[in-house]
Amino acid sequence: LDWKPPVETQAGLAALLPASIPCRAQSDEILAGIDERIERVRTRDAETILVDESGNPLPEGTPVRIRQIRHAFLFGSNLFLLGRARTESQNREYERRFSELFNFATLPFYWWNYERERGRTEVDRLEAMAAWCANHGITTKGHPLAWNFVDPGWLPGDPDEVRDLQMGRIHGIVEQFRGRVEVWDVVNEATEFARDETLRRAPLLTSFIERIGVGPYVREAFRHAREANPGATLLINDYRVDAGYESRVLSELGGPDGRPLYDAIGLQSHQHTREWDVERIWEVCERFSAYGVPLHFTEVTFLSGVPGWQLRRMDPDFAWVSTPEGEERQAEAVKLFYRVLFSHPSVHAITWWDFSDQGAWQGAPAGLLREDMSPKPSYDALFALIRDQWWTEVDTRTDGEGRVAFRGFLGDYRVEVGAEPEIRTGRMELGGDAPGPFRVIVR
Repeated sequence: LDWKPPVETQAGLAALLPASIPCRAQSDEILAGIDERIERVRTRDAETILVDESGNPLPEGTPVRIRQIRHAFLFGSNLFLLGRARTESQNREYERRFSELFNFATLPFYWWNYERERGRTEVDRLEAMAAWCANHGITTKGHPLAWNFVDPGWLPGDPDEVRDLQMGRIHGIVEQFRGRVEVWDVVNEATEFARDETLRRAPLLTSFIERIGVGPYVREAFRHAREANPGATLLINDYRVDAGYESRVLSELGGPDGRPLYDAIGLQSHQHTREWDVERIWEVCERFSAYGVPLHFTEVTFLSGVPGWQLRRMDPDFAWVSTPEGEERQAEAVKLFYRVLFSHPSVHAITWWDFSDQGAWQGAPAGLLREDMSPKPSYDALFALIRDQWWTEVDTRTDGEGRVAFRGFLGDYRVEVGAEPEIRTGRMELGGDAPGPFRVIVR
């Protein structure tokens, strides 16, 4: 995908990036409150009663080890290179690094690639990817169901038939992957659907949207996705994070009962040319938190090389590579961005784009891993946050009623009691709203 904003859109995007954006708190106030907000929003006290299989509380003084095994928050990346790296050793390293860090993966459902010939799809590959994620405890998201960026080469010329095919695709894929993919980017980038690139590359898909209007298009797409899987989490997704997104798309997605048709708002944040400052990050979160649904930062990019947009398209011989200075800059940007987002109560997911420099969008040095799959400082920085600073491990003992108490990050836990060779285990989920105490059966 090598979309570049047309001149008029570039001007509009530039207008969204002034040197200073007014918001409810200044940079120093936002930064000073990060740790307190994370403690308040992402952790909770847990009182746990440990019982045996007969329901009897464990004896006083029983050793207990409580280990977090998964975050409730969704930390992820697209998984597009799974099984497709240059060598088998790189494939294994890609898998290992991904599964050690993330619990969320975006799978590719781009129509022009997924169904290159009518009726012949990449369903086998996508099912294998979903199975790999399930085996590693990784939640999957499909991206995207509807996006008029490139026409599949076989599309007919009749706009009404194109519309039927598009809606049938949405319904069919969501239904087919029900139980394996439960999160979907339903409509992608509808705010600027008729830009130069879409008119040139996707004239058929674009024409049917122009014919019926953005409102009917996005509403019909969400209706089909909801009918195919009522329990799925459905997102609207866009690179516009200003009032245009709200007025042109979000305003069109109110349901008959007054509630939105989407379950979460997707916000792209490709920062190839300029990194968002703290005020901008917070302003975007505050702007869209007003809609009362979770926010997913769906496509996050920081470069570890020369900043720029489509530099290899403008000069195919340009050596757009990761540099030591760029890697340090990327690591610092990652730490700031993730800490601010994790501290905001409306943000529920962050997805990196792409995991490795190998095969990265635009050929940019955008990965957390280098081309050879070795980790950059940004990977290590993110690992230190997600799996260390924001991770809970407790060693304690039961009281006279089999109780233990701790404060932990929201997520899933394994509880181990006793000592070798007779360790017994149980599981618990520490959620934000579930009343305590938790009762855990150890077996």
